[in-house]
Amino acid sequence: MPDPLVALTLLAILIGLLALGVWVAFALIAVALVAILFFSNAPAGLVMATTFWGHSHSWALAALPLFILMGEILLRSRLSQDMFSGIAPWIGRFPGRLLHVNILGCAIFAAVSGSSAATAATIGRMSVPELKSRGYPESMILGTLAGSATMGLLIPPSIILIVYGVATDQSIARLFIAGVLPGLMLVVLFGLYVAGYAFVRPERIPDEPSHTWREKFTASRRLIPVALLILGVIGSIYSGIASPTDAAALGVVLATGLAFASGSFSWGNFREALMAATRTSCMIAFILVAAAFLSIAMGFTGLPRNLAAWIATLGLSQGALLAALTLFFVVLGCFLDGISVVVLTTSIIMPMVQQAGIDPLWFGIYLVIVVEMSQITPPVGFNLFVIQGLTGFDILKIAKAALPFFGLLVLGVVLITLFPGIVTWLPGLMGR
Repeated sequence: MPDPLVALTLLAILIGLLALGVWVAFALIAVALVAILFFSNAPAGLVMATTFWGHSHSWALAALPLFILMGEILLRSRLSQDMFSGIAPWIGRFPGRLLHVNILGCAIFAAVSGSSAATAATIGRMSVPELKSRGYPESMILGTLAGSATMGLLIPPSIILIVYGVATDQSIARLFIAGVLPGLMLVVLFGLYVAGYAFVRPERIPDEPSHTWREKFTASRRLIPVALLILGVIGSIYSGIASPTDAAALGVVLATGLAFASGSFSWGNFREALMAATRTSCMIAFILVAAAFLSIAMGFTGLPRNLAAWIATLGLSQGALLAALTLFFVVLGCFLDGISVVVLTTSIIMPMVQQAGIDPLWFGIYLVIVVEMSQITPPVGFNLFVIQGLTGFDILKIAKAALPFFGLLVLGVVLITLFPGIVTWLPGLMGR
């Protein structure tokens, strides 16, 4: 059977299974078995067993449940409220006033949670009622929250970067550090947009009371626990003292200690966090081993190699290839969550990416930013669902509010493409 027909057959089976509501992991395993049994001579049972075993005891993968647990602990503690209270006095006089709390709050919480949904839920739970009561426009409250929460995927420790690192055999530590500057770039872009909106529509931004320097510094004390947590996790990775897995374990210990010290965390909360982290980790790990099996199966069929060779014959420039991939990932992300997008596509995409001479480290950050776009794109934008659950607003209204931030994420992709040093500069310093 010709390669295009094989690819279409496997794709049709995958889409059909997903449309029927079959779990992503089971759908991937089914497609992999079809690929091996009908389009190769490899022993399916042996390949599946060795792949599952080989990919289920990866030391790098141990960081995943630990970072998820850290985020779940913070979600149930008072540290998130303290963070909000510590930021607000400093930005009350900025153009856009407290709308910047959503942006900075999401950036800070992203640096200790690694999850976009957890970031949206935690910051939204605090900021949406408060900003609505103060008279801020709903469209900007929803837009800044939906757009900024996507930084949970990019700013380390990022769960999706761990998944990408494991799936493509890239250094997770270097991926984490590569995400720092692009994350700060997005914070600046979002902040400038809010300031521009306030400049054009000043009547829609309510006044805020001024604070003395003493009040500001007093409020800042509430940021110390979160700052210590970020410093402990990211600092230990960047300095080389700890691997991402060691840093994740340190983060869990610090988060647990700080949560109990805040007086708002109980053993019941800890059990809830542990169970939630276990469920999420098992789901992601199952998808990862299933995706690894599909990747091996694709290798036996020869499809990725032949696809990469075909792409090479088209003579596409790097820019044209990235433009096509961006459209592909955004469309795919409309129907799948970010982790599924990464694990489903890496086995097919990476050979052609490497054939085009694109740095896999840079491509990982590019891929995460593009996946961020899908988090605020209907019908399956996970952040949209989280915010809908918090606010009760129609999901299309939330998507419309998030549209300008979708455009800013596109601008972010353009900037890292034109200036790849935004991604590669800090990881380059690690090697010196």
